[in-house]
Formats: sequence, C-alpha cells, structure tokens
Amino acid sequence: MLIKTIIILFILIILYSLGSALFYLVRDKGDSIRVVKALTWRIGLSLFLFFLLFIAYALGWITPHQV
Repeated sequence: MLIKTIIILFILIILYSLGSALFYLVRDKGDSIRVVKALTWRIGLSLFLFFLLFIAYALGWITPHQV
C-alpha cells in the first residue's frame, strides 16, 4: 500500500508541475525561463516514476492484475 501511495503522490506532483508550466506560459507569454524549468521538473519526475515502477515490479512490490 505504501508504494501505491508514493506512486499517486508522484503523479500529483507531476500534474502540479505541468499546471505550473501552463500558468507560467500564459502569464509570462513565453518570455520566461520558468516554463522550461517546470517542464524539466516534469520530465525528470516522470522518468523517476517510470524507473520506480520498473524496480517495484521487478522486486514484486506491485503486480499487474489479471485481465
């Protein structure tokens, strides 16, 4: 249950970063470096989440459901 909470927390942080990038894009009209920083954080967090999911699956912390 802890790993699922961590995954959901990372998804929420990624969505917040995406929203802040959109806010800075609209507010600064694309003239600021803040958009690039927010999107860079989003990409970094997404990659970290991907590797976390890969490791969690390899260690057996999460399992796919039978569909």
